[in-house]
Amino acid sequence: MDTGLHTLAERLAHADATVRRLAVIDLPYSDEDDIVPLLLPRLADSDALVRTEAVRALEGFEQPEVVQALAPLLLDADAEVRKAAGEVLAELKEAASAEPLLPLLLEGPAEVRALAFRAIRALRSPQAFGPAMHALRDPDAAVRREAVGVLGYLKDPAAIGDLAEVAANDPDIEVRRIAVGALGYASTVSVLPALTRALADSGWMVRDEAAQTIGKLRLSLAIPDLVHAMQDDYWQVRVKAARSLGLLKAEAGLPSLVASLTHTISNLRKEAVIALGEIGDTRAIAPLESALADPDPDVRKLARLALTAIGLAQKARHEGASS
Repeated sequence: MDTGLHTLAERLAHADATVRRLAVIDLPYSDEDDIVPLLLPRLADSDALVRTEAVRALEGFEQPEVVQALAPLLLDADAEVRKAAGEVLAELKEAASAEPLLPLLLEGPAEVRALAFRAIRALRSPQAFGPAMHALRDPDAAVRREAVGVLGYLKDPAAIGDLAEVAANDPDIEVRRIAVGALGYASTVSVLPALTRALADSGWMVRDEAAQTIGKLRLSLAIPDLVHAMQDDYWQVRVKAARSLGLLKAEAGLPSLVASLTHTISNLRKEAVIALGEIGDTRAIAPLESALADPDPDVRKLARLALTAIGLAQKARHEGASS
């Protein structure tokens, strides 16, 4: 071991916690090829700040011994250590890393279970399905939110019914919103009642998510509900409704989309223009021509594209009829 590294190793074991913490911070910038063996002991350091920095320094290292050492820190006595461990574990990519997290999904404080669900979410571990389904009824909203996120990533058809129920009835707005978004993988119209109910939810973010999910699933039966959503008090919801009406090529949405071309929010005008182009109805030509004078250059550009799309669609239909 060279002198510089020897000095760094000594600092990592120094009696002064501040010295140890600074050594941990310096370690990733050292010439040492493998810093993991030097960092792992610091995860058990008596000082919480040292443990926190050691956790952060291990971000991106996904060796089994690292994950095995980080998982218990979700139970650490210090809140900052728990938070740092949760953030680092949430960046895991290897499916095998799920194993140390599984026991934490059903045991311990609600905060720990929520962090464990968040960490395991992107790993798409089939073993997390059962605990996540169970956690949909957890009394803690944070746990339910993370459990719904896990189910959304797993995309298991067996969860659709439960997710639809959560989307409609959970008392927490954010849980309902996440559940509505998670239904985006459904391949059945059975979720239609839950999504149309969500379009009338008391929380605008839930309505926003519902409008987007309906378009993603191409649920044409919900077109009347989307048209109604174009009158929502929140322009953000109208934007998503307009987007979905365009995806569904919903001619029934023409009046509300045309009316949106004069709205004060340019983002809504943009989505309305795009939707009118996607629908391709010639009745939108005159309103779109008026949009060519919109004060927003993006709206003007999109209006030109929409008019071109309508023209091409009409030409294709005419040629098809002629042949």
